[in-house]
Amino acid sequence: MRGFARIAVVISSILLAACATHIKPSTMSNPPPTEKFSAFDRFELKPIVLSAAYADHDANQKATAKIQAYFDERVRPVVNQWNNGKGDKNDAGATTLLIEPRIEHIKFIGIGARIWVGPLAGSSAVVMKVRYVDKHTGKIIAEPEFYQRAAAMSGAFTFGGQDNAMLARISTLVADYNTRNYAQRVGGESGATPDTEIASN
Repeated sequence: MRGFARIAVVISSILLAACATHIKPSTMSNPPPTEKFSAFDRFELKPIVLSAAYADHDANQKATAKIQAYFDERVRPVVNQWNNGKGDKNDAGATTLLIEPRIEHIKFIGIGARIWVGPLAGSSAVVMKVRYVDKHTGKIIAEPEFYQRAAAMSGAFTFGGQDNAMLARISTLVADYNTRNYAQRVGGESGATPDTEIASN
């Protein structure tokens, strides 16, 4: 009976999490940065920071680690290429662009929850902001927002496959934004679709 009680507690916790505030993006698209990224001499990509409001949940911590792995695979090579293309610029007058990714909101449904309660666990979603800052002046060059979601049914049918794919997609959005705004100022997609509910300010 104790085993069943523990299972009941776990399922109840999952269902309560599923009823948590729905995560929404605040924009459909991101404006261009104030300067093209190629105007800088050096680039520093910081580790992903998870908002303290979500840091107590093990599933969110694991999701953040996975996003970081995708960043190392998809975003960091772009930044390394920029640095390599600039050559050796260590003089005092060199400018540096800090790239600071932060997960503002996340609800990640892990495979265990998908197996136990399937679509009743709800949808996974993540909102990430990436701040681009002139290291010398502190000026914010851009702060785009990126959003991805894995629907409850698709997450259940793929046994968490779509939940994990969401983490890869948001990393690709950041990599694309970097690439598109290196030589010119064009902005980029947030990842929200026309049917996505946008949060009111």
